[in-house]
Amino acid sequence: MARHEHSADPPSGEPAPSKEAEPRVYVIDDDRDICKSLEFLLGTSGIAVQAFDGGAAFLEQLGRLAPGPILLDVRMPGIDGMHLLPILKDRAMGWPVIMMTAFGEIAVAVRAMQLGAIDFLEKPINPDVLERLLDKAFTLAAASTAEQQCRNNARVQIKKLSQREREVLQILMEGAVNKVAAHQLGLSARTVEMHRANALAKLELRSIAQVVKLFQAADLLSP
Repeated sequence: MARHEHSADPPSGEPAPSKEAEPRVYVIDDDRDICKSLEFLLGTSGIAVQAFDGGAAFLEQLGRLAPGPILLDVRMPGIDGMHLLPILKDRAMGWPVIMMTAFGEIAVAVRAMQLGAIDFLEKPINPDVLERLLDKAFTLAAASTAEQQCRNNARVQIKKLSQREREVLQILMEGAVNKVAAHQLGLSARTVEMHRANALAKLELRSIAQVVKLFQAADLLSP
């Protein structure tokens, strides 16, 4: 198995791992032998394994974990894989999840993919299949992290705005002219133009079109 380079930055507010840190995979399985086997197998490729014996244990530590691929068992006591998947989806985690099962149930596999899993891995685990799926997972994890970083950076920029400046921009991004924005906000057109100019200066942008792109990057535009 090839060594993977992994330099994912955590979401805002989470501790950043060292850039020299080895890539990491999270294994969620109550079978200790499976965890030890994966730890040995992946360790030979320079990939660290952090194991959890169930969904509850993983969620308890989630706020302190850097993004990375997850190997998730379908059947466990408490919060099992099929219960954990929608929780991760609701939290918009974006961490690639590979489901593991000893049962090979097609219906379960299909449901897992619908809930956001990127693929399905049958036990006993085939090292070649595992390598292929983890290559895919690390690629997706890097893309997700880059997207998250872009979103975080955009939101940091937008936080520079005052409430009034943001209100003005929201109306202007809908295609309204200054006079319309002034009427909606109960301001003079000149005041709206002042807020517009100040907002663009703070954001270091030159047009409302660029503001729209920034809000899109921040995922703050209403559908």
